[in-house]
Amino acid sequence: MKIKKKYHSEDYLGTGVQKTALFISGGFLILFFLLAFLAPDFTERAVGSSFDWSAKYFGLFWQLLMLATLIVGLLLMFTRYGRVKLGKQETPEFSNFRWIAMVLTTLLASGGVFWAASEPMSHFMTTPPLFSAENLSAWDRAVPGVAQAFFHWGFSAWAVLGTVATIVLMYCHYHKGMPLKPRTILYPLIGDKVFKRYNFFGLTADVTSIIAVAAGTIGAIGFLGLQAAYAFEQVTGIESNLFMQILFIVLLIGIATISAVTGVDKGIQILSRFNVAFAVVLMIIILIVGPTMFILDVFITAEAFQVQNFLMMSLTRGDEVWLAWWTVFFWGWFIGFGPMMSIFIARISRGRTIRELIIAVAIISPLVSNLWFATLGGSGVFFEIQNSGIISEPLNNVGQEAAVMAILNQLPMSALFAIGFLIITIVFVATTADSMSYASAVAVTGNDNPSKYIRVFWALIFGAVAVALLTLGEGSISLLQSFIVVSAVPVSLLLLPPVWDSVKIANKMAIEQGIKDKDDRSKL
Repeated sequence: MKIKKKYHSEDYLGTGVQKTALFISGGFLILFFLLAFLAPDFTERAVGSSFDWSAKYFGLFWQLLMLATLIVGLLLMFTRYGRVKLGKQETPEFSNFRWIAMVLTTLLASGGVFWAASEPMSHFMTTPPLFSAENLSAWDRAVPGVAQAFFHWGFSAWAVLGTVATIVLMYCHYHKGMPLKPRTILYPLIGDKVFKRYNFFGLTADVTSIIAVAAGTIGAIGFLGLQAAYAFEQVTGIESNLFMQILFIVLLIGIATISAVTGVDKGIQILSRFNVAFAVVLMIIILIVGPTMFILDVFITAEAFQVQNFLMMSLTRGDEVWLAWWTVFFWGWFIGFGPMMSIFIARISRGRTIRELIIAVAIISPLVSNLWFATLGGSGVFFEIQNSGIISEPLNNVGQEAAVMAILNQLPMSALFAIGFLIITIVFVATTADSMSYASAVAVTGNDNPSKYIRVFWALIFGAVAVALLTLGEGSISLLQSFIVVSAVPVSLLLLPPVWDSVKIANKMAIEQGIKDKDDRSKL
C-alpha cells in the first residue's frame, strides 16, 4: 500500500486546514443553527421526516453492520493477528489506566449519566417487544429491561467506535504516512485518488463524518445540559428553565474550550482521569449504601441474559416504531461517532497491539459501562419495585433528565450524591466536546496535532447548535435524537469497508512483523 509520488502534487491534499471540508461542514452546522432559530417548525418537520426515512431504510443495515464489526474485531483479537503492533511505535504513550480512561469518557460521557438512570427504568416499565411481559414477576421484568440497556451500551456499540476502522486508520497514517482523516478509511478500497482535494468520495467522507460527530456531540451536550440544570434545581432550588439550561451549556463549552487549548496530553487526559476516578468512587459508594445485592444480582443476570439473547437482540425486526426510537437511534448515534472516535483512539493508541485495542474498546469498556448502568439504573428499578411510582412518576412527568435525581433522592446523603453527579455531568460532557472537537480539527487538517484555534471553533459550534435546539422547547429531545440518526446515514456506508479491509491490513502487518510467514495461505 504505497502512495504514488503524485500524492504530494498540487492536486492532492497537503498539510494545514482543508478549507473546503471546513467551510462545508461548518457552514452546514451554522445554517442548521439559523434554521432552528428562525424556522423551528420547518426544521422540526424536515428532521422528523428524514428520521423516519433513515430508520425505515437503514435500520436493518445498521444492525448488520454493528454485528459484523464486533464479530470481525473478536476474530482478530482471538487469532494470531491479535499480536500485531499498531502505530509504528514500540511502547505505548499512555499507561493502561490513562489510555482506557480517555476511551471510556468519550462514549460513556455521551449517555452514561443521562441514559444510565432512565433507560433501564423505561424498559422495566415497558418490557421490550422482543420479550413477553405477561404474567412476569417484578424481577423477571427487571432482567430483560436492564439487559436491553446493556445491549444498547454494550459490545456492539463500543466495537463500532474504535476497532476495525481504527486498525485501518492507524496503518494508513502511522505506517504509510497518509493524513489522519475520515477519507483515509476509503484508501484500501479506491486508492490514492481519494486524497485529491475535490474527490467526491473523499470530501463526502470528511464532511459527513464531521457533521455526524457534531450531531452526536451536540446531542450529548443538549441531553446533559438538561440534566445538569435539573440537578442544580434539586440541589439549590433554582428553577431549571431555558436560561439555566443554556447557562450550563455555556459552562460545559467553556471547560471544553480551556481543555482544547491545553492539548491532548494535558486537557483531555487530565479531565478523563479525574472523571473516571471520580465516577468509580461514586459508583462504589452507591454499591455500598444502595441495594448492593440487587445491583450485583441484576448485573450478573442481565449480562448473562444479554449474552444468551445477543443474536436475537442484534437482528430483531419486529416492532419498527420501538426499534426506531431505541435501537436504531442508539446505533445511529454510535455509527455517527465511529470515524471520529476511531481517529481519536488511533491518536492515543500507538504502541498497542490489536488484541489490546479490541480488549480495551470492545470488552473492558462495555463491561464498565454495563456495571455503571446496573448501579444507577438497577438502583432505580429496585426502588420502583419497593415503592411503585417513586422513580417512574418523575420520569414520566418531567422527563428523562429527572430519573437520576429521583434515584439519588432514595439514597442516604442524597444531597452529596446530587452534587457529585452534577460535577460528573459537567466534566463528562466537557471531555466529550473537547475530544470530538479535537477529532473534527484533525479531520479538516489531517494532522494529529491540529491548531488549537480550529479545535476551539468546533467546540463553540457544538455549543451554539445545542443551544439552538434547546430553544425549541418540549420537542428538543426528540429533535436531538432525530438529528443524530439522520446524520449517521452516509457515515454508515463509510464504516462498511473496514469490516474486511481490517483483516487484509492485519494480515499484511502480521507478515511485516514476522508473526505470520509470507507463504502461509491460512486466513487467520
